[in-house]
Amino acid sequence: MNSTYYVTTPIYYVNDVPHIGHAYTTLAADVLARYYRLKGLEVFFLTGTDEHGQKVQRAAQVKGLSPKELADQNAQHFRDLWSKMNISCDDFIRTTEPRHLNAVTYFLERMITAGDVYLGEYEDWYCVHDETFYTESQLQDGRCPMCNRPVEKVKEPSYFFRLGKYQDRLIQHLESHPEFIQPDIRFNEIMSFVKRGLRDLSISRTTFDWGVPIPEAPGHVTYVWVDALTNYISGLGYPGDTSGRYQTFWPAQVHLIGKDILRHHAVYWPCFLLSAGLPLPRAIFAHGWWTNEGEKMSKSLGNFVDPHQIIDTYGLDPFRYFLLREVPFGLDGDFSITALRGRINADLANDLGNLLSRTAGMMDKYLNGRVSSPREAEGLDDDLRAKAEKTFAELDSALSIFAFNRALSSIWEFINMANKYIDKSAPWSLFKDSSKKGRLQTVLYHATEALRLIAILVYPFMPGSAEEMWIRLGQEEKITARTIDKSSKWGGLKSGTIIKKGTSLFPRLIED
Repeated sequence: MNSTYYVTTPIYYVNDVPHIGHAYTTLAADVLARYYRLKGLEVFFLTGTDEHGQKVQRAAQVKGLSPKELADQNAQHFRDLWSKMNISCDDFIRTTEPRHLNAVTYFLERMITAGDVYLGEYEDWYCVHDETFYTESQLQDGRCPMCNRPVEKVKEPSYFFRLGKYQDRLIQHLESHPEFIQPDIRFNEIMSFVKRGLRDLSISRTTFDWGVPIPEAPGHVTYVWVDALTNYISGLGYPGDTSGRYQTFWPAQVHLIGKDILRHHAVYWPCFLLSAGLPLPRAIFAHGWWTNEGEKMSKSLGNFVDPHQIIDTYGLDPFRYFLLREVPFGLDGDFSITALRGRINADLANDLGNLLSRTAGMMDKYLNGRVSSPREAEGLDDDLRAKAEKTFAELDSALSIFAFNRALSSIWEFINMANKYIDKSAPWSLFKDSSKKGRLQTVLYHATEALRLIAILVYPFMPGSAEEMWIRLGQEEKITARTIDKSSKWGGLKSGTIIKKGTSLFPRLIED
């Protein structure tokens, strides 16, 4: 098994403020980073902002700002949301930073030295919003096939990258590494696209100047996707690498992206890396899009989901939980307040919150809050313990293939079993019979121990709530103080531990 884990989000355009799509990708990366840190791996989690290109320059002009002023303003919006969402990124890269500019220049020089860049003339259709070129045949009703916005005819001198040169090598890599693009539907999509033939790619523009200059080519700035994709190595210190990050963490375990930028990551990026003589990332996972109450989100409809508003209204961890539980990662999903409220009341308040409240309440009422060592186990006890072990294995398996909702579903099966364990064991009845005090202590030990393990299981998804559970369960070290392998062994709850009652972890929402 690898001893390191490098996970990235795309870097986000600074021409607008962050929305639910940005939150979704970044949350998924955060869960992976937190989980593999618990596993004892050395983890690096990178996110950041994409600040060059015509789209940013035009957005700045509309606002009466310089592109850098707009970038500074909106980059902070992303930093603020990640702080609010308890995102544990290790670095935040901005493409206007000197370390990134130096990396892009060096990366281009490697491609030029390889003989893969030449001067020509470009004429085709360009979508400013997606920073992507399209042929006439790729347009849909004369508009961008991805965002349905108008496109512009562009004709200008341009440096080209010999993308077609790497077609066969990319096909070979895809065939020998089927895990390279996930899920399978996206793998098939890219394989089909590559096999139809790759045209050389325009990688410079002369009609604007907000970007990285092409080395020794006055008036040419680098195509924003060459610039942006390089962040995955510039954020590691490439090419100087005085920190040792690049040597330690590249190639990345996974680039998490939205499906709208799959081609840039799964075709252009590997070919750029092959040209520069660098290893390819191990996996690229493209997730789906969110709709809002069944409708595609758009500025014209004014129906973008504001993460700040949802968090302020319903709480951070319910928001984190809902995004990764509601829809299989990779498929499109619908954001519905009704569904969110349903998850909060059913899964969080009724299942997890109730398990903590009732267990802590009975510990306080029947045993003065003090944990006692369990007596000889009975069948129900053994079943609960076996379920705990199985859940940790299922969590590991699910996260290895980015199946976040499957991981949470498995954890909730364990939570529901713990609730049923209490129902079947009936501590309230045991308490009435003094001869059964030993059994009462054993049942409440197992219920509390299950909660201790549940806190570890939910930590990557809901770190704040997990830490609150941990404190109420009388645990002195933080969850992250030990690796999951050491903390997840049944029986870690010490005799004499004091369990604290508290307010409801997830208050039930009153129906509207």
